[in-house]
This record gives sequence, C-alpha cells and structure tokens, in this order.
Amino acid sequence: MSPSAHNTTSQIALFRRPASEVMHLERMGCSHPTRLSFLRTMLRRLHRENWKVDRPVWDVDATGSGHAVYRTRCGERTYSLVAFAHDLPEGMRSDRVIATAWDATFTLFDGEPTQADIDRLRDNVPLQEAGRISTRELTLARANRSVRLFHHVVDALSQGRQPDPAEIADIGYLMRTTAVYGSGKFGAADRSDIADRPELAAPFQVEMLTVWLIRAFTVDIVEHMAVVKGGDRAVRLDRDLRRTLGVGNSTGLGMAPFIVRHPVLLNNWMMAREEALARVRAQASATQPAIAGLRVALDAATQNANVWTSQHPVQVPKLAALRDDLRLLSKTVDTWDFGQPLPWDALWCWSTDALSFEGQEALLSIMLEPHGDLVDDLADCMAADEAPSFRIDGAMRVRDVRAILKENYGWALSIDFSTPENTARFWYVSEEKLEPRLGERANEDGATLEQPLCIARLASELDETLQDHDGEEPVAAVLLAHPEHRYMVRRVQIAQNHPFAEVHDNLIAAAMLPIDLLRCKLSFFGATRFDPRSDRWVRINLFQGAPFPDEIEQEGLQ
Repeated sequence: MSPSAHNTTSQIALFRRPASEVMHLERMGCSHPTRLSFLRTMLRRLHRENWKVDRPVWDVDATGSGHAVYRTRCGERTYSLVAFAHDLPEGMRSDRVIATAWDATFTLFDGEPTQADIDRLRDNVPLQEAGRISTRELTLARANRSVRLFHHVVDALSQGRQPDPAEIADIGYLMRTTAVYGSGKFGAADRSDIADRPELAAPFQVEMLTVWLIRAFTVDIVEHMAVVKGGDRAVRLDRDLRRTLGVGNSTGLGMAPFIVRHPVLLNNWMMAREEALARVRAQASATQPAIAGLRVALDAATQNANVWTSQHPVQVPKLAALRDDLRLLSKTVDTWDFGQPLPWDALWCWSTDALSFEGQEALLSIMLEPHGDLVDDLADCMAADEAPSFRIDGAMRVRDVRAILKENYGWALSIDFSTPENTARFWYVSEEKLEPRLGERANEDGATLEQPLCIARLASELDETLQDHDGEEPVAAVLLAHPEHRYMVRRVQIAQNHPFAEVHDNLIAAAMLPIDLLRCKLSFFGATRFDPRSDRWVRINLFQGAPFPDEIEQEGLQ
C-alpha cells in the first residue's frame, strides 16, 4: 500500500490502530460501509471506464412472468444479467433457505446470451440449487417482493400518481434477495476463472454487479405491472424517489464463517480500511473542500440513522447511541478548530473518548468520504491470492511458533476452555442445505461434526502441545506426531505477516453474537440499514441512494 503524497509510510504507521483494538466482535459488529466498500468500488469503475448498460430483452407478460436481459459492456467484454420473473402464489413466498420458489431468479452471464442459452437457463435458474448452471454463468441469485411496498407502488403508478415517500423510506426496497451465489457454486465459474480480469479483480465484483442490475429490474417490473393495471394512466417512478430504493437482502449464518475461513482476505480488507483512516489522521492540515465534504457526509449519516429502524434488543440501544453520537459529532464539528495541527487526528482522538463504538465506526466512514484522492487506491489492495499463503513452513522452530502465538494469539491463550460458557456452541454444516449452522453443545447432537472455526481454542490446544516439545525442534516433527494441529500451525504462520487475519474473540462462547460477524462482512459489501431479526440473521439494504444504469455517466459519482 502506497503512502499519501504528504506523509511517509513510517509517519502514517503512527496513526494506525492495532489489531488488538480493531478485531473484537463488539467493535466489528458496529462496522459501517465506507467509500472502500465493494459496491462503491464497482460504481466508481463503471463511471470512470464509461461502461454501457442497456436492456435488449424484455419479454414479460401481464401476469408478471417472463424474462429480461440487462447487458453491461466494458471494453471488449460483456456481462448480462438474465432475469426470470415468476407469478408466485402468495403461499409459496418465503425468505428461508429451504424455499423452492421465488418471485424472481437471476444469473449473471459471461457475454451476451443466445436464445439457446436463455432456453437452457430457463430450465435451470428458476430451480436454483435444484438446477445446474455452467461456467458461462458467474452468479446465481433469487429475490422476493416486499409485498406491501411492491403493491403500493404498483397501485400508485397505475393511477397516475407517485407512491408515498414515507412508505418507500420505511422499507427501502421493492425486492430482497435471499441468496446471491458465486465462486463455483452449482456449476458457476470459479473465482480463479475470472480473477485476472481487471474489472473483476476486487472482491465480490460479480456479486455486486448482479445486485445492482437486479435493482434496475425491480423498478422495471413494478412499472411494467403498473402499466398492466392502469394502462395509459400509468406513470413511471419519479427519479428522485427511485434513487431512494435499494435491494434488500436477508443474510444468515451461511455467510458468518467466511471471514474466519479466509484470514488473508480478512486481513487485506481490514488493513486497507485502517490504512485509509491512518492516512486521513496523518494529514497535517484540513482543506476547505474536505471540511465541507465531511459535513455533507455527516448529514447523510445522520439522515440514514434517523430512518434506520430495528426491533432487535441488541440493535435498538446501538441505534439510539448512534443517533446521540451523531448529534454530538455535528455540534462538535460546527465549532472544531480545523486550523490546529493534525486536525483530523485530533477529531479522531476526541471520538475515542466521547463516542460509542457505533459512533466511532460511523466517524471512520464519514472521515474517509471527502478524501477519495487520498484513499481510493487502497481498493486495489483488498483482493487476496490465498493459496501460496497456506503452505506450512515445516522448518520453523517450535520456539518461533510459540513466540507468534504469544504475540498474536495472547487473547486466545487467556481464555479458559474448561468452563461450559466458553465451549457452549459448535459450528457444523447442515446436511440438508450444506450451509453453516451453530449448535448448542449442551442440548444438541452434532458436536462430532464440529467445523474448525473456533480459532481461539485451536490456538490454545496448539500452544499446550508445543509446551511438551523442545524449542529447537522443527514444527514438522510436531505435526508428524500431532497432525490435528496442521490447520492451526498454518494460521499461525499466516498471522505472522497478516496482523488483521483473526477475530480476537471466542467464536463458540455462549455470549458470542454471529450477527457481529455478519455486519462486519456486509459493511465491506456496502450494506446499510442493518436490521437483525435474531442473533443469527439480519436484513440489510444494498445500493440505496446509488445511481441507476441510466445515470452511471453523470459527473461527480463518488
């Protein structure tokens, strides 16, 4: 990662937060999207490279059934969202992963599909897991209507009037996806097949492109149904109202283990964000455009917090704290001395005493917003080729492994795993859906199928074993006698050069909240309006406020 033009790497390092401060679930579960989030990265690329988007196919009947194709062209490449609309009976609509029918199903096709491709996809995409797609397809997705808002918008437009803005603000999306699969699932192209394409090199770009195009489809289908119902009286959705709509998403435990299983990727995400914050804090002065941009970002964050709702007992007090923090931050910024030395660092240091974790992490996002020229290049550092990093160095001495454990896993070695509350849960894979699940060790079967996701316990067990070996012994000799530690030795060696690779908490403790893992990952996607429905699944909104395909060429896209 390159330093800013005004500071050396060593100077910026003084302002970086350590992993011991950043990598706890209590803070990670307060993460907010930033301008480095993957959907923002994608939209900037589309604008910068002048991608062209159109809809060459719209074959949807009066019942709302049919298909459409949304074509995006970047240079010599074309990517096409093939959307299938379904006339779904009310009783069949479900957001659960075990659902078998949806209001709409999608795939992102690599190229421009022929009629034969569409016919093949029509036989498979609506079946989702029960069907099969090919390596020409990059994603597989499905979505359900937000029934109340969908019908409200159709009714209003069909009568020649605009829907109630308050109704739109309350829900924020016409449809919500219940899954967006990529990376080789169900026959789709593997990540390695497309990772060398510059436009897809950043993480989750095909998934973000899929959801962005789905957002366009949700407006098109609601306007189509309005014309079916109202005929010539029907009008199109007002552009400003349209911008306030995103795509909803329901995300559960299936996503939670990802950041544990991909330590190098997690490190790169967190490192880029922390480097960005450090660069801003390290600036010797504040420009007037940056100060103005801070106030704009603060106003947007305040507006979002005011309409963000949740009924979950964990999220309700966090939202209240966030709103209080943003009010205090607004008053503070109004009188802040931006002429003092290191004004951005001073503002950040003030926040660590004055604001909750929610407020601090919101301020991080707000402070990055007016500094795109300083931090946007860090988006190029967030991908990871993890394969080379997972080769164990068998020649490493036991004493060196123990030294890394002490330095990077001291938090884990201090946990007493003999107590029931510290081993209360276990992660496993559901036989029915092949999705990660969390079991209660005391009263559920399945602990014999436990997945190696409790890194803290694995680190503790490795350290205990190493205590019985000579410090000069190569770790390969230990692994010959104790092959069960191969996984943890590999992670220890990764952590040596990747300080943000591990979540510094016990992931099988009774008090652990999986929604904290979900929120951290989803914030990097660019999600907003986190609304936990239990400690294990959350609803979010994606692309709310973002441009639509016909607006991507507008100036000023950030």
